[in-house]
Amino acid sequence: MINSLLGDRYKLGEMIGTGGMADVYIADDTRLARQVAVKVLRSDLARDPSFVARFRKEALAAAALNHPGIVAVYDSGEVPEPYIVMELISGHTLRELIHKGERVPLKRALEIGEGILAALEYSHHSGIVHRDIKPANIMITDNGDVKVMDFGIARALADLGATLTSTWNVVGTAQYLSPEQALGEIADLRSDIYSTGCLLYEMLTGKPPFTGETPVSIAYQHVSGVVATPSSIVPGLPAGIDTLLAVALAKNPDERYQSAGLMLDDLYKIQAGQVVTTKVVKQPVSRRKVLIGAISTIVAVGVAIGGVFLTRPDGATTNLPQLPNVVGLTQAEAQALLSDYVVTISRAFDGRIPKDRVASQIPLATTRVQKGSGVVLTISDGPGNTVVPIDLVGMSLIDARGSLAAVGLLVSSTEAVPSDQPQGTVLKVTPEPGSTITAGSGVVLQIASGEITVPSLIGTDALQAKTILVQEGFFVREVEGYDANQPIGVVIRQAPDGGTTQTIGKSVTITINKAP
Repeated sequence: MINSLLGDRYKLGEMIGTGGMADVYIADDTRLARQVAVKVLRSDLARDPSFVARFRKEALAAAALNHPGIVAVYDSGEVPEPYIVMELISGHTLRELIHKGERVPLKRALEIGEGILAALEYSHHSGIVHRDIKPANIMITDNGDVKVMDFGIARALADLGATLTSTWNVVGTAQYLSPEQALGEIADLRSDIYSTGCLLYEMLTGKPPFTGETPVSIAYQHVSGVVATPSSIVPGLPAGIDTLLAVALAKNPDERYQSAGLMLDDLYKIQAGQVVTTKVVKQPVSRRKVLIGAISTIVAVGVAIGGVFLTRPDGATTNLPQLPNVVGLTQAEAQALLSDYVVTISRAFDGRIPKDRVASQIPLATTRVQKGSGVVLTISDGPGNTVVPIDLVGMSLIDARGSLAAVGLLVSSTEAVPSDQPQGTVLKVTPEPGSTITAGSGVVLQIASGEITVPSLIGTDALQAKTILVQEGFFVREVEGYDANQPIGVVIRQAPDGGTTQTIGKSVTITINKAP
């Protein structure tokens, strides 16, 4: 589309960005003799009325916002494809900054958080929830100013009925997803608070609150995982940081800051060296609610993160090509195999994949995806180092797993010993809490013994079965088999059998039906 003239006014130059919905070009506004950014809806999506309607909604929502901390929208049009004309920003995204692998200095991290919260306070008062706060949507200008951009999935507060599981309703990146978004529930302004908390946490500690091998596993942790306190990762942070982020990252929206302004007030106190007096409210979550939530997460995030790239509302995917498996390849090798797709690269520490090799891909290999769609590759930065959380002793086995996963560690084994503590309670940790070890390493947990009933999983979907086992306190061993009489992807055998008893923390082996 280079050199195209949109609306008899905007002459397109080079492409400067791309996303799931649109491509972004630098352009000359021939009427006002200035450069602008033009977001053009991809031609393959412009034929879909639902996409066009959503694109129009973005233009209307963003154009209504006039704030120095929000990228301005100047104009929009629909010929030859729907487009939005925006302020051209000279600078870099927060994603580029934090993906260098270094922590943002405390003072600068708080300044960036201040800029994001000020913009959100304005947009929320204007009735607009962003719903996709993540590093790629935060611009840092050459002058150091902070600007929030891409209200592509923003929604008027009066129109919050749609949930994550709605077709084409894409919600954010898994590492910045609020628990209610992961569960497919209504996401209001407090979801933006949670996502901002995730960003601030990552800037201050050098890592997001939760990490995992797949988007689904990360989203699961947002629902039920325990966040390591920032001060346990970076000793010496101001005391108020732990409180600020504990409130912002509360699982229950009712326990979070109820406005961006309230969180901003506490951030100002930290900057001024004052005491943060906001109370951290914790309420117990029932086992049933967590289990239902985790299963909902798998379903919802599967739709949100996987389905966005490939699933049409009519389900017509059978004629689309399958993505090759590029995990383990170099970036150049992977991009050569994915030449028909728009590839986005991110980097992360990974203890399993050698440095500079592809650690994961989204969508997954063999997924049927339309050519020209987006594929996200995560390149391994090697294992890196992390700190064993200091508060594991006394946790339940489930919570300890979540806390370890949040800092990039695994439970390598458990040792069940007699104890007067509730079964599954962590009694001892090896290596010692507070130790610095290689990310991806295994930790041995000594837990209070107890016998629990093994659930019956025959006929259950593989993801759901693994979620149930983890929630019940078992480890999962997975093998593959084939039974022509059973649906693909379900459990066809298990050991021990359902209904028998097994020591908490031990393994249950499930055989997943896979076509030969």
